[in-house]
Amino acid sequence: MTNKDTLYRTTEGPIKPFQFNQHVADVFPDMIERSVPGYPLTISMLSVIAGQYAQENSNIYDLGCSLGAGSMAIQQGLKTKMCKIIGIDNSPAMINLCNKNISQYTKVNKIHFELSDILQTTIKDASIVVMNFTLQFVPLDKRLSLINKIYEGLLPSGVLILSEKILFDDEIENNTMQKLHHHVKEFNGYEQLEIANKRDALEKILIPETLNNHQDRIKKAGFENSITWLKCLNFVSLIAQK
Repeated sequence: MTNKDTLYRTTEGPIKPFQFNQHVADVFPDMIERSVPGYPLTISMLSVIAGQYAQENSNIYDLGCSLGAGSMAIQQGLKTKMCKIIGIDNSPAMINLCNKNISQYTKVNKIHFELSDILQTTIKDASIVVMNFTLQFVPLDKRLSLINKIYEGLLPSGVLILSEKILFDDEIENNTMQKLHHHVKEFNGYEQLEIANKRDALEKILIPETLNNHQDRIKKAGFENSITWLKCLNFVSLIAQK
């Protein structure tokens, strides 16, 4: 049973910067499903994408794997294809729960979870690299080098799946999407205080960019193209193919 996220239902301050610690790990499924519009579809479609783009005897990386939902969705989509799935996260709490959750699975394509910094991770022989709402936590000045590294580690025709919270160049569109996102969280049971406290906690920790920023960076890294395959309010997911 999923624990309910009430971490920011407090009047005691100041609010500490957001961390992927044990408290967050314990409520993460509830937190992300109530906070990220379209998240369940983003995860479930990874099975379809994996079935289409996974290459035999290749590596598949889930960078910033959190509790491994994306890795397990990919595993479901591989069927008879033989691949190594590697989930990477720098949170000990997340990786510990990943290994606990995966112990019940006996699929042919094993998932290997590793505690590591994705900026230090070697990417090689990859047919798929997934970053679901991960790049937004990477310092701006390190994002291009990370995408470059992913491109170099992909096999020909390999793909990067990049899901992110985004900003909009048009002020009216940006404000509208932010208000709708705020309402989604209210609709899903978060109180105004919780929303405000979490916003404060994430300030300067989660740095979103525009869709154009992401597309330009992907192009600079050498990808042939990038396609927006999913968009829900101010959250998008792209497929970029080498």
